[in-house]
Formats: sequence, C-alpha cells, structure tokens
Amino acid sequence: MTILETFEMMNYGPAPEDPREAVNWLDEHERRFGLFIGGEWCPSAGKKRFDSINPATGETLASISSAGPKDIDKAVAAARTAQSGWWKLGCHGRARYLYALARQVQKHSRRLAVLDCLDNGKPIREMRDIDVPLVARHFYHHAGWAQILADEFPQHEPLGVAAQVIPWNFPLLMLAWKIAPALATGNTVVLKPAEFTSLTALAFAELCREVGLPPGVVNIVTGDGETGAKLVAHSDVDKVAFTGSTEVGKEIRRATANSSKRLTLELGGKSPFIVFDDADLDSAVEGLVNGIWFNQGEVCCAGSRLLVHEPVADRLMDKVRRRMESLRMGSPLDKAVDVGAIVAPVQLERIRSIVDRAVEEGAHCYQAEVPVPDEGLYYPPTLLTNVGPASHAAQTEIFGPVLTSMTFRTPDEAVALANNTVYGLAASVWSENINVALELAPRLKAGVVWVNSTNQFDAACGFGGYRESGYGREGGREGLEEYLVPSWSRQLPRLPESSGTKSAPVSGAAPGSGPALGIDRTAKLYIGGKQTRPDSGYSIPIAAANGDHLGEVPLGNRKDIRDAVEAARKAQAWEQSDGHSRAQILYFIAENLEQRSDEFSSRLQRMTGGTSKSAAKEVHTSIERIFSAAAWADKYEGAVHNPPGRKLTLALQEPMGVIGIICPDDTPLLAFISLVAHAIAAGNRVVTVPSASYPLIATDFYQILETSDVPAGVVNIVTGRPDELSPVLSAHAGVEALWYFGPISGMAATKAESVSNMKRVWTHEGRAFDWYDPRQGQGRELLKQATQVKNVWVPYGE
Repeated sequence: MTILETFEMMNYGPAPEDPREAVNWLDEHERRFGLFIGGEWCPSAGKKRFDSINPATGETLASISSAGPKDIDKAVAAARTAQSGWWKLGCHGRARYLYALARQVQKHSRRLAVLDCLDNGKPIREMRDIDVPLVARHFYHHAGWAQILADEFPQHEPLGVAAQVIPWNFPLLMLAWKIAPALATGNTVVLKPAEFTSLTALAFAELCREVGLPPGVVNIVTGDGETGAKLVAHSDVDKVAFTGSTEVGKEIRRATANSSKRLTLELGGKSPFIVFDDADLDSAVEGLVNGIWFNQGEVCCAGSRLLVHEPVADRLMDKVRRRMESLRMGSPLDKAVDVGAIVAPVQLERIRSIVDRAVEEGAHCYQAEVPVPDEGLYYPPTLLTNVGPASHAAQTEIFGPVLTSMTFRTPDEAVALANNTVYGLAASVWSENINVALELAPRLKAGVVWVNSTNQFDAACGFGGYRESGYGREGGREGLEEYLVPSWSRQLPRLPESSGTKSAPVSGAAPGSGPALGIDRTAKLYIGGKQTRPDSGYSIPIAAANGDHLGEVPLGNRKDIRDAVEAARKAQAWEQSDGHSRAQILYFIAENLEQRSDEFSSRLQRMTGGTSKSAAKEVHTSIERIFSAAAWADKYEGAVHNPPGRKLTLALQEPMGVIGIICPDDTPLLAFISLVAHAIAAGNRVVTVPSASYPLIATDFYQILETSDVPAGVVNIVTGRPDELSPVLSAHAGVEALWYFGPISGMAATKAESVSNMKRVWTHEGRAFDWYDPRQGQGRELLKQATQVKNVWVPYGE
C-alpha cells in the first residue's frame, strides 16, 4: 500500500496496550485469590472456587474463592468490630485514609485499567480516560466530605455496616461509588463484586493494605449471586447498596422487608435519547455513539431508545448508519478500538435473542459491516428501526450495543414516548434551543437528564433513578445522606410488637351507651375534593374514650383506594404549581383550623380521653406545623453543581408524585397534619388512611380542606383498617411512595408489596415517633422523604 493510499483510507493501525504489569500482578499471586476479611487474605471456608475468564480471548485469568455463609458471617463480624473505631477516628482521620486511597489509585492507574479490560472486555481507552480518573475523583471528593462531615451534617451518625453488591459493567468505578461515601461517613463495608469481574476489587483490597486502612473497615467477599443474597440477608447488616438488574433489586426488597435495613437500589434503565429538528445533528450522532456504544452498550443508563423529530429523521438516520460503519471493534487492549467484548456467553445470548425476537416482530435490523473478531465474545453495533413503542425491544433493557429508533412530531409526543417505560434512570435531550431542552427536562421521568450531552458523571453530582430504576442516590450530598441517620432516631423508644389497632366491628347500627338521637353520624370518604360513600356500603362504629358512641366512618376498600389514587393522579397541576402558591393554600388551611380550634380540641379530648389542656396543645401544635410546612414550600430548594469541565448540573428537588400515607394512632391530628402538610408542601398529592382508632378527627378535617381552596384530588382521605388498605396502596402502580406509620405488624408486608413498581417506602421501623418534637415531625427530614433529586446536566460555551 502506498503512502497516498494510506492517507486516503485513513485506517487506524493497531495501538496495543502492554498488559505486562497486570499479567505480572496476576502471576505474583499465582493467579489464585482468596477473600479479603479483617485486613487479611483467607480462603473460603467451603473451599469452593470459580474462574475469571477474559471475554475477548476465553483465557482463564485467575481462580477465585467463593464465599459461603461462614465467610459472610466472618466478614460482617470484622466490619462490625471495626466500625466504632473507624467512627471515633474522627473526620480528619478518615479524610487522610480516603486521600491516600485516591493517591494509590492514581499511582496504579494503568495496571487497574488493564485488569478491568482483561476481566470485563471494555476498551482500554474508556478505562484509561474515564473509569479510572473517576475512581480517583470519587475518593478525592469524599476525602473532602469526610473532613467537613461534622460541620455539614451535625447531629448525624453512620448507619453501621454496609453490604454493597456491585455489577460487572463498571467493576472498579462502581466500587468507588459505593465504598467512598460509606467510609467518609464512618461506616464499614463488606463488598461483593460481580462474579464475572472480581479482579479489580481484589486489587483494591491490596491498596487498602498499602495505605494501612484499619482491619475490617473494608472487606471483599467474592462469589456468585448466592453469595450476594446471603450478604444482603445477613441480620447484622444495617445498609444495603446494590447496583444491578431490576429483577434482583425486587428480590432484595422482598428479602429485607422484615428488617430495618436502609436500601439504595440503582437498577435497570431504558433511557430515551431525544433529538429535535434544531439540534446539531453531527454532535447528536457523536453523543449517540457515546450513549449506546460506549462500553458495548453494557450501561444501565445507555441511550438505547432513539426518539427523532420527524423533520430530520431521515437525515439523522443516514448519519447514524455512516457513523456505525466507522466504529472499530476488536481487542479491548487496542487503544484504537471503540467496541470491545461482551462480558460473558450468557449476556451475548441474551442480546442475540432480543434482536432475533425484534426482527420476528417486524423490526428492520441494520448492523455495521465492521470486522468481528473470530475469537472472543463480540456483537456488532446494531440499529433496530420500524419498532413500536410497546414492542419487546423498546421496553426491555438489552444491555448490549443495540439501538432502537422511533420518531415524534411534537414535544408532548416526545415526552409521552420517553416516559412510556417502567424505568426512569436517565434521559438525553438534544436541541440548540435551551428553552426547549429545559422545558422538557422536568417532564421526563428520569433521575438524570443530560442536555446536549450524555453519560456525564461526577462525584459531586448524584446519580440514581425513578420508578423501577430504583431509589436512593450515589454521589453528591444526597449520596452521603444514604449512609447517615439523625442521632435522635437512635434514641426513639421501640414500639411493642403487639402495637396496633384492634379491628372494630363492621356495623350498620350505632352501638354504645350514647343517646339515640336518630341523626346519622356517619362520615364519608373524601376523594377528588368530594365527600363520597364507600364502595363496600359498610361503616365502622367509633366510640369515645368513655365508651359513648361518637359516630361511624366508612369502611374503605380496594375500590375506594383505586378511586382515590385516580383522583390524585388527575391533580398533577399541583405538582407543577410554584412553592409560593402551595404555601398560600397551606396558610389558608392553618387559618381555618384556627377558627375551629375549640371544636377540634373538644373532639380530640372526647375521642382520646385526654385532658382539655393536652387536646388544645395538639391542635395548637398542628396549626404551627402547617405554618412550618407552608414556610418550607418555597425554600426547600435544589442546588447548582459545577463539576469539572464546562458544564453545570442543576440538582432539582422534585416531588415523588402520589404518596400513600398510613397514619398512626398517637396524636392523631398532629401526626396526620405533619405527614400530609409536608407531603403536599413539596408538590405531592396524597391518599391518606387516618388513625384507625380516632378517624373522626380526619373526617372533620374535610370541611377545613373544602374551605381552603385545596384543589380537588390533592388530599384524599380513605378511612378503614390499615392492615387491609396498606397492602393495596403499597401494591398500586399509581402510587410512587408510601409512608407507613400504622401497626407494626403490617410493616413488613407493606415493604414487600412495594416491589410492584419499586416505590420508596418510609416507615417508623418499629420505633415510636414523638410528633411534638420538631426534629421528628417537621422540616428537612420529612421533606427529604417527600422529594427525589433530579440532576440536569447543561454544558456551556462553544
């Protein structure tokens, strides 16, 4: 070939990375690895092992121990023993260790990058330029948080022992996402890497020894899914952080339902990549390459659903196909390669089967004519067109280099198509009109939205999803909060196991010793701004503390909950209203309650049997609590982050949506108002089940709502038995979050039922809240439960 021919073709020659250092490291360990527990290497108790395979060549890289139940016990015990000393070390002490780990990552960056390439199959260029620098960035950033933790989070404590289970697509980066915030906040860790990609976690264990990290602070247990399941279920674990599939995330939610473990679940995704007709199409194509073919598409937030504005659809698709032809596939160690190997045979078969099914259903399949290596696990970049929004390929997380494409005509249709999924992890919007992009961003049901960019990550910016993409955040301030607990919560008294409300008999007549006035004292449900009769046609008699008959309340059932959720979902305008408007309505509620304070005090006293002074105090505190919620309505705001590079990240505090609330019997008016007022102050709509023992205080409250300009559907009240209504709310797909303060016996079932749409559940965790205490009944702690953070990335400059 002549020089002129070479110049015209501009083909890339091979640029292989030398794997010698990584191979030598493997050989130094005789390619056999044990578990890292209590600062020492040890074999598994059961002697079971598995092989780590290079997906690009099929070569066996190493033999690794598989942890069993005894090993998990040992690792958790080591973490528990080390935790108090790690916390007592203090902010500066922990910061120094995190800083030292960041330095070690940088020192060994090339070896770590090559190890992940060998183990995972991802291109060395991505590991060298993206993953490893971000790993170091996370430890540096959290060293800073460790230093200032006491100032930024006063009166907070670590949860304790964190069980962390990470996936195979970003082995080292996911380790950093998990371990750095846990250590910064004083927790200790037992981490299980993915079975396919354990080597960099074991290499990190060596770094922990090199910096002198106290034994037991970080423990690494390797193994398969069974090992992870045993770790998650361990009774002495306080926190579970998991990144992986939605199916496994649901199993973790079920397995931990009967415990008080705090969960962070970063699960699957089917992210939309939206391109408008005014977008820079060439830039959008490069963004698309980064969005779907980065890491072979084995990315939870991959932009796998291309949504194109119809006027530019043909032009864009021509550009996409041309760009696909220039992608380079081959050895992950070649620095000129764009697409590496698929991690394992089972994943390769999954990709093939989904694409085959899509073609059978009528999709048009275009695959780049790039040379596919004969050896190893590879799949060519693939484009599926003529795909319907409800098709299997458009709805299923493929986790491979496969892009589906659809068109839209209007921004509203783009939003509808983007949100037509059970997931909600990320989205990308391309438009030269920043107004269009920022108008769309709040409407997309996704935890992260990238404007004219994609796959942007930083330690200062939280990452996590909505819907079945999980809950909780990793990175940023909100990521730290996942590992902390207010100090006061540890002092709350435990509720007795028998706590709860006895089911009152269903009745059509009024029992009790009160006078027979012949006047119907049966209240109604409050749904969609109206008082409505229950579907069941039955009511529950309510007696005063002295046994007198006070009245009856409806016996709500599944149909009533369904109607209430439907009414709440129709009131979406409340979510879009500004904080000032919501505050004004809350102030109206407080004013109207003040006008009837004597009446409510008398009602409380008669129902609960308390003194007139205690009843008046509860009403007064309830009014004050509404004022507090109103005050916060336009002040619980987000933040603007300035991550490295020419970009800003807008951290928006968004409402959860529709929240189901099960109220306690204790201080029935104050608890009801504390929960409902803060939920609606943040822009949520609520379906509330009031105290089962004292529901009349909530039914009296209807009239307050009706005279306070509360829009129909914002507050819905369904009386009945919490043990019957809570599972219905928890399983309802139209409810985005559930606050459970009902009988302790129903807590586990409520959590387990929430897997229907992976809604976030907040409960009393078997402890008695003091609703008079402002720390427990108002302010940031409640608003944190009422909101979720959406990070919108906006680049700036030319």
